[in-house]
Amino acid sequence: MDIAAQKQILLARRAELAANLTEIEHQLDAPATKDWEDRASDRQGDEVLEALGHAEHNEMIRIDAALERIETGEYGACAKCGNDISEARLKLLPDAALCKDCAV
Repeated sequence: MDIAAQKQILLARRAELAANLTEIEHQLDAPATKDWEDRASDRQGDEVLEALGHAEHNEMIRIDAALERIETGEYGACAKCGNDISEARLKLLPDAALCKDCAV
């Protein structure tokens, strides 16, 4: 497995998530409309944005952990059992910390 390529994939995804989170923050900080019905609709949209922001923040945490494992030479080893995580799994989920057996 090309660890340098995996690191670039992780860094690119992290940058994308950071940009998304900045945009979400800007949208959530936008002034509220004065119309009550529009405000109710905006609040529903805000709840969706907040949930999306939490999900993206959690993904960034997993990416940061994967980048740390790359730096320490532990990338590709299951954090639970120590066995190798399959290359196919890491290509699909570059931030995976567990092998498929331990992830169940």
